[in-house]
Amino acid sequence: MIIKALRNGLGQLIIFADWLTRPKALKRTAEQQAAVDAQATQLALYQFRACPFCVKVRRAMHALNLNIECRDALNNSQFRQELLEQGGQVKVPCLRIEEAGEVRWMYESNDIIQYLQERFAPTSAE
Repeated sequence: MIIKALRNGLGQLIIFADWLTRPKALKRTAEQQAAVDAQATQLALYQFRACPFCVKVRRAMHALNLNIECRDALNNSQFRQELLEQGGQVKVPCLRIEEAGEVRWMYESNDIIQYLQERFAPTSAE
């Protein structure tokens, strides 16, 4: 009982700290943002709201100004079941990536952030 209360309190503290220190969102032209938003529809982040690793990925998404659907695999049994059956395990964060009709599941926050930066961060040529 005490451990659960401590975990919940710590989770709320993590969410509050994220809110206080959230990085600025990347600015793009309306055209560029529309193109990024169209690509982001092929992605979904399975996450728990207070998980520190999920917060880390959401911060990167915010910094890159990505509108990726976040799916709560803790409180939504459908998303939890999808994660288990299609992703192979209930582990978060997990990025569902659909490309060319193929679906792949990426676990590990650092791998997800690296993928998002490689795919969506502006290059010096832009």
